[in-house]
Amino acid sequence: MTEQASLYSRLGGYDAIATFAETLMPKMMADEVLGRFWANRGADGIAREHQLLVDYLVAKTGGALHYTGRDMKITHVGMKISEDDWNLFLGHAVDSMNALSIPADMQGEIAEFVASLKDDIVEV
Repeated sequence: MTEQASLYSRLGGYDAIATFAETLMPKMMADEVLGRFWANRGADGIAREHQLLVDYLVAKTGGALHYTGRDMKITHVGMKISEDDWNLFLGHAVDSMNALSIPADMQGEIAEFVASLKDDIVEV
């Protein structure tokens, strides 16, 4: 029996995940609805958030990196993220994956993982 490579490896490793974050975050920040979450953030805070996103994705896809940030529930509590916000995020995530030519089967794996986070992120 052959063991399948981790999603991290199949995506292309650290650089590919960092590129995904670099593609996704500006889309969300520029969104007229989602942009409110970054409206009063300084460049340093945004850079830290970007790095935490990369670290989280690397760790959760099987990369050899320990995520030191807070869990998703604690991170998002009080932000009043709605179902509509969630759907906008998903649209930007799919657009980012398509822009990076991530194959459909891997997009499905990513979507499954992201869906598992919804209850910890969406509040209203």
